[in-house]
Formats: sequence, C-alpha cells, structure tokens
Amino acid sequence: MKKKIPNPRVVGLIILIVIMAVTGIIYWLAAGEGEIAALDGYLGGEKIGLFEDEEIQEVLLDEYRIKMDYSKAGSLDMVTLDQSGMDYLFPSSQTALEYYRKTRGEPLKSEIIFNTPIVLYTHQIVADALAAEKIVTEEDGVFYLDMLKMTELIISDTPWADIGLPELYGNVSIDTTDPAKSNSGNMFAGLLANTLNGGVTADQQALPLVLPRLQEIFSRLGYMETSSADLFSQFLKMGVGAKPIIAGYESQLLEFSVEQPEDYEQIQDDIVMLYPSPTVWSTHVYIALTENGEKAADALLDPKMQELAWTKHGFRTNVYGAAVSLEKFPVKGVAEDITRVMQMPSYETMEQIIEGLR
Repeated sequence: MKKKIPNPRVVGLIILIVIMAVTGIIYWLAAGEGEIAALDGYLGGEKIGLFEDEEIQEVLLDEYRIKMDYSKAGSLDMVTLDQSGMDYLFPSSQTALEYYRKTRGEPLKSEIIFNTPIVLYTHQIVADALAAEKIVTEEDGVFYLDMLKMTELIISDTPWADIGLPELYGNVSIDTTDPAKSNSGNMFAGLLANTLNGGVTADQQALPLVLPRLQEIFSRLGYMETSSADLFSQFLKMGVGAKPIIAGYESQLLEFSVEQPEDYEQIQDDIVMLYPSPTVWSTHVYIALTENGEKAADALLDPKMQELAWTKHGFRTNVYGAAVSLEKFPVKGVAEDITRVMQMPSYETMEQIIEGLR
C-alpha cells in the first residue's frame, strides 16, 4: 500500500500554529509576571551592603518584580535633600520619620523593617584600660560600658594617659557621626543627653542643663563624618591612635565578619564591641514616597528578606528569635538579647538638640 505524503501546506500551517501558540504562551507568562518596577531613593550607608547583596536583589526581582537603586545619604539629610524622582527614603530612626512628617507631611506609607542597637567599637588595649577603671565589665562573654562613668571621664577632660594609655594623644572621647546629619550620631547624642540627665530620658525641661554640656562634648570632636559606614571604615583603617572609640551599629561588625571573613580574621583579636549600659535601639524605617515605593515595603518584610538581613548583615528582625543562632557570626561578645535599653528623648526634644549641635 502506497504511503500518503503529507501536504506541505498543511505541515507549514501546523508549524505556524505551533509557533504562534508558543509565542502567545511566552507573552502570557511575561504579562503575568508584570513589568519590573525600578525604584530610586535615599539610603543610609549602613544598609548599602544589604542592598548590594545578590540574594537580596534576586528575591526583590524574582518574587516582587522590583529593582532598587539608591543614593547614600545621612538619615536626617535625606529628609531635606531634593526628592524629585525618588520613590523612597530608608533612614535609620524614628526621628527621621517624625522630621519628615513635620517638614513634608504624612508619607504614603512607612514601615519599621529592622532594628539594631547602638554600640561602641574600640581596640583591645582601650577595652583593657577601661576594664581596669571598672568602666567596662564582662558578663557571659558580653562587654558592657557604664555610660555614666564614661561620660564623667569625657566631661572632666580626662587625658588618656590618666587611665593607663599614655600612647594615645589628648583626652578621653568617643568619635561619632555628625548628629545633625546622621542617625548614629543623632542617637548617640540622645543617649548622652539621657546620661547627662542622670540616667533619665531627657525632656525639654532638662535641656537648659543638658544641651550646653552636649555642645561642649561635640565641639571637641572636630570634623565628624556624615555616614556611619564611612566612620566605621575609618575606624578599621586608621587604628587606635586616630579612633580609639567610635559609636556605631551592632550590625556593622556582624556584617563585616560575614562579608569580609579574611579581613575580619586579621582584626578579630583587636576589635572589641561594647554595649553601652544602657543603650538605645536604632529603628530602620522605610518611607514610601510613591506608589512604586510602596511596593518595596512588603518585599522588605518578606521572611526570606528578613532572614538574609539578619544572617548576612546583622540586622535584628522579626525572625532572628533569640538571636537565631549567633554561631553564624564569628564575632565574639554578641549579646543574645538587648535588655539594657532606655527610650530616646522625644522628637521635640531631639529637634532642639539637633539645632543646638549644628
């Protein structure tokens, strides 16, 4: 029996139909995914490592169709900078959010994404000297610094030599970022204000006594960085002679130990993290300025994002639990729970402190 040869026209038509069907499916899938929303905004320097993390970027892109670009700015500076074309602000404090509300009104959306305590970073010889003065104490492997005793040393112009450090020039001090521009400096100023107020949260009634002493302390520091990331980098590079002690975020050393393990290994025996007793929480608030900006708020709270934020970048989130395993970090002396905490002064009080320190 003679085999029937298929009609070439029919075969061609079938191939065309298949191609059109496949093309249609591809377009349908692409439409289902939606267009990628490219966001731009101002970001605190301490979160740049997080935003440049490829795993973070993949979650944003694959699951939320978002790509986030940024410009680095201090938490308070970003409120006053030109916001044309910006979709979000991501400062490191509630103060910045209140500042925004006062100067620009209520944002489209705001969400607390992470928290991290303010800590002090120092070098082993300084920590040992402060321990000898009973200013630094160790409990369960965690080092705490008595803020009242430390502030008394600073206020009284105590030379480093008087506490057993003749190799250090000048008087005891703590370097920080500019409190009028950057959140870590702003929060440390609030913590100092509370300390100068006898360990009670400073209010406006306390300012006549507290503010002149704060101005005296900060006037001695000279030039101050406007980014906590820059200050931390300088601390690591310049050594104990230039930066004996700085104020920063707990997350900074945790992130550094994970992102640059070889560099951390070289400094781990020298760098000591001190928890001020008491300390204050830095609250990282995401502020959406546009509808596209709103999309990122939910994405940043995604459990995958929150876990990566803790395990790779050291930000305490709603998934870190009782420090969800501090074993992930090679850093010694990390507190499982932050219990020695006091409230920051109110926004109104901090506003006057900021103005007084400009």
